[in-house]
Amino acid sequence: MSEGRLPRVRYRDGIEIERADGWLVADADTPPATGLLSHAHGDHLFSEPPNQLICSELTAALAARRTDTDVTAAHHPAVDLRPAGHIAGSRAALIEADGGTVLYTGDVSTRDRFYLDGFEPPSADVLVVESTYGTPEYVFPPQWAVEQDIVDWLDDVDGPVVLFGYALGRAQKLQLLVKRSRRNRLFVSDAIAALNEPIAAATGVTFGAERWDHDRALADEDALVLPTQLNGFAWVESLIESAGAATAGVSGWAVDESFRYQGGYDATFPLSDHCDFEELCRLVEAVDPEQVYTHHGFADAFARHLTAKGYDATALRANQTSLSEF
Repeated sequence: MSEGRLPRVRYRDGIEIERADGWLVADADTPPATGLLSHAHGDHLFSEPPNQLICSELTAALAARRTDTDVTAAHHPAVDLRPAGHIAGSRAALIEADGGTVLYTGDVSTRDRFYLDGFEPPSADVLVVESTYGTPEYVFPPQWAVEQDIVDWLDDVDGPVVLFGYALGRAQKLQLLVKRSRRNRLFVSDAIAALNEPIAAATGVTFGAERWDHDRALADEDALVLPTQLNGFAWVESLIESAGAATAGVSGWAVDESFRYQGGYDATFPLSDHCDFEELCRLVEAVDPEQVYTHHGFADAFARHLTAKGYDATALRANQTSLSEF
């Protein structure tokens, strides 16, 4: 347990954590000279890299690939990076701060799956935790069951299939699931193929996918994995229609049936790279912090739930100027 005042945390351009030598800034769009990057998803990436980027070697490689910048991983003596279980290269940070330790999870998952080990929460005085699925309706089926449902669908559908998932994270897992199925050809977009390369080099995983050629026709046993944001593009819709392909959307949001209709998918599966509500609750219990800050997703709802459970919990709001604004 800490003594005296706990470290302050605020949400401006990124999450800022108070240390004796200033504020350590995590996942900022425009970080200061030294910044922390939890992982290489676009909503956490910088627009310009800092002089020193505290992150894993793989996150640096992925960030360099996604931003076309020269990025190398730096280390900080007060920051202990730990596998966050979210996507390849993702890291949580246990930070020695002014007044105690702060655990910044970034995006996080405690489930072992594919080539990822689930996050193992350490104890900390202050916890800064994402709350993407921070309400009770978002509880996922067992990981093995979701994976088997996807493979069964791939085996049962007649004709080609197009699967949509985030280019970094979900797309790689979808490729591995296609390899478990009867499908004999697997294709991915250029963006996904470019991200496969550093992940394969770092993990030793073989994805076995070919780059999609727009002049190619989809055959009956083919599977094509595309980034979610391409769903609804005219050329994609034309491809699906001409091939008579079935479509699947893959996300934790698929727990909600509306996800299927909003995306116009033939099938949806709740394969997620985040903790669900119950896993978030267990994570907080394991850390046993004196103070919890929630951010992103259902931050307010999750903070209220934790407060009802006896925690000192606060939802971080963007552009705060002082803790008194809560």
